[in-house]
Amino acid sequence: MSIKVSVIIPAYNTEKYIAQAISSALAQTLKDIEVIVVDDCSTDNTVEIVRGFSDPRVKLLLNPKNLGAGGARNKAIQAAKGKWIAVLDSDDWYAPQRLEVLVKIAEHKNADLVADDSYLIEDGASTPWSTVINESGVEVSSIQQFEAADFILTDIEGKPGLRLGFTKPIFRREFLVENQIKYENIRVTQDFWFDISCFMHGAKFFLLPEAYYFYRARQGSLVSSNKIQRMEEECEVITRFLKNTDYLNHNEPVAKAMQLKLQETRKWLNYYSVVEPLKQGKILVCLQRILVNPGVLQHLISNIPSLIVQRCKNYLTIDNQASYQKSMFKT
Repeated sequence: MSIKVSVIIPAYNTEKYIAQAISSALAQTLKDIEVIVVDDCSTDNTVEIVRGFSDPRVKLLLNPKNLGAGGARNKAIQAAKGKWIAVLDSDDWYAPQRLEVLVKIAEHKNADLVADDSYLIEDGASTPWSTVINESGVEVSSIQQFEAADFILTDIEGKPGLRLGFTKPIFRREFLVENQIKYENIRVTQDFWFDISCFMHGAKFFLLPEAYYFYRARQGSLVSSNKIQRMEEECEVITRFLKNTDYLNHNEPVAKAMQLKLQETRKWLNYYSVVEPLKQGKILVCLQRILVNPGVLQHLISNIPSLIVQRCKNYLTIDNQASYQKSMFKT
């Protein structure tokens, strides 16, 4: 039997969630799939749980050293045999019909990437609080195609947008292999930059308005990591991208969109470099950073009302990290 979809799951210390992720893949209405789990040197019982699945479609690969989620995904893609690649994080899960729906649309549209909306659910909750599209405030009522520049503009720090970098598209494996597309060795926003690499090679990207992916907001996940570190790394990656003049000279809208992304990310990085010490009572550090970047003072003053509101919400929220993750999908 030919394999239609290879579901790839990078896993690291997710013994509490990995079984649900694998089970959701095996329960797909599309049956001709394989599930490739790449364990990234877990120190808990993740590997034992994966080995407990008797379904021959489940394949376990072990990294000899920790490679990060990107390295684990690259290893899985290299081993995959399916026509399509579907990424599933080890603490998330699929709705049963997800792969069947996405593959059908991908083949009908002759697409290289097809993404759906994602349900957003707090760890331990029984129902999602929203979806990525709902949180954006953007109305999407039918299947839409996005070009590279439009994709970038959905994911500008501090501005409203669909946040398409958070989606988990399915990818045409032949397209990835022919263009040697791989995940970068970065801690966060890997999905966004992987998609950008696809766009650089002429990928056709489509978005469905329906949600079939469940994203779990939990403590300890990379998405809830330090805001300043995340933005510093993002600025570095964008700066590297903007040096790719061979591509950008022929794609002015992409260059302008990415320059805006860098500008806004730097602005918010300067803002948080003042706000975070202020929260910790480090007034001298706060003042020093204002002197280095005087423009941040106006940004800080304009955001005082929203900052007060967010602080109040955090006091009323049991899980502050989950609260931060919620804020990432808003303006």
